[in-house]
Amino acid sequence: MLRIEVQRHTYHDSIVLMAASARMLDVAGTEAAMAAMATPLNLDVLRQGGLWGEELAGASPDDLVLAARGRDPGAAIRAGHAALAGRPGQPATAAEPPPRTVRTAAGRLPGANLAVVSVPGEHAAWACWDALQAGLNVFCFSDNVAVADEILLKDEALRRGLLMMGPDCGTAILDGVGVGFWNEAPRGRVGIVGASGTGIQQLCCLLANQGAGVSHAIGVGGRDLSPEVGGRMAREAIRRLDDDPETDVIVVVSKPAAADLRARKPLVPALLGPGVDLTEVALRVGGGSLPDEPEPLDWDGAVAGIFSGGTLRDEAALAWAADARPERFSATDYGADEHTRGRPHPMIDHRLRLDAVRRAEGLVYLDVVLGHGAHPDPAAELAPALAGRPAVVVLIGTEADPQGLSRQRAVFEAAGARVSVSNARAARSLVRPR
Repeated sequence: MLRIEVQRHTYHDSIVLMAASARMLDVAGTEAAMAAMATPLNLDVLRQGGLWGEELAGASPDDLVLAARGRDPGAAIRAGHAALAGRPGQPATAAEPPPRTVRTAAGRLPGANLAVVSVPGEHAAWACWDALQAGLNVFCFSDNVAVADEILLKDEALRRGLLMMGPDCGTAILDGVGVGFWNEAPRGRVGIVGASGTGIQQLCCLLANQGAGVSHAIGVGGRDLSPEVGGRMAREAIRRLDDDPETDVIVVVSKPAAADLRARKPLVPALLGPGVDLTEVALRVGGGSLPDEPEPLDWDGAVAGIFSGGTLRDEAALAWAADARPERFSATDYGADEHTRGRPHPMIDHRLRLDAVRRAEGLVYLDVVLGHGAHPDPAAELAPALAGRPAVVVLIGTEADPQGLSRQRAVFEAAGARVSVSNARAARSLVRPR
């Protein structure tokens, strides 16, 4: 059975809609479900997913759609409504309609200094510009923003003395306040600048697992250190950390950078490439040690790397390239744009990766990212699929995260998986030298 509801002129941002879609999919008997704004892209995804009906024929991009197919689609729709109703914040009164621009919203909240932008990419640049004009720092979760727009936005932010984090920025921790996907890390003396969300998360967690802490973690977006953008916001983030009395050392995490980055304080580059991994960087700046890692698995067969983070995928692939038979490894990032089109991110919804686990041959290598914004109990869904087969699980998390690092580890280990907190060490443990 199929049920579709369209609410006219009702907006929710994409992070909230991803969470609502995941709640809908969790309802027993649900085959497909989606909560989305009725943009042309999302309407196409709904049609392809068998969630199309005549109700959608006249829908416009400012309309909310909840669609579900399965044994009880009404229950799934109700779960979606419950998720949307659970958003933080006070509803607008009848005398005060909801603000339609970021600038209007900022005017109603004295002291606001940060806007989180999570809208379809074609609308994100305008929303970011509106926020900057209102004097707000910007965290732009949206992707699919033109490079030319990114450059204009970052130049405007620099002119105004503001941060423009993103587009495609997944993680930040500013003065102890997390935005996007983030982990509970203690406050400390290490400042992080990152063009990688999962890279920032791995570093924060590796530091926390040594007992070290983070002053700030400033995401700058995946393209900031590209030749086109030239590290505009990375340099500004470094300048701020240079001036921050709570920061002693600065780490920059990215793929190889095209920008010249310098700091007065010690600056440690964590630029992924042959011979560079985030674990060694974290140990160097943290000055501690990690918990005991499991013994290497005696395995020389096929390895299916099923990732939710692009940096974690790239780090593992670099290690596996040194194997005597590198062709036995595959590594797919299910958080990449082509896999998340119209779907919740795999840190939230595990269905796409569960299908990949079931199809995989040989050993399954899985990264599992804990923390705020991620699935509340990933082990409960993923561990049963690993039982009875060789598996390595990399847990990116801390004890203080809502899911609890030790609790998650225990469930995966009970299913027979080898569990590590270091992606680099776990990946290298499977390499057989040439």
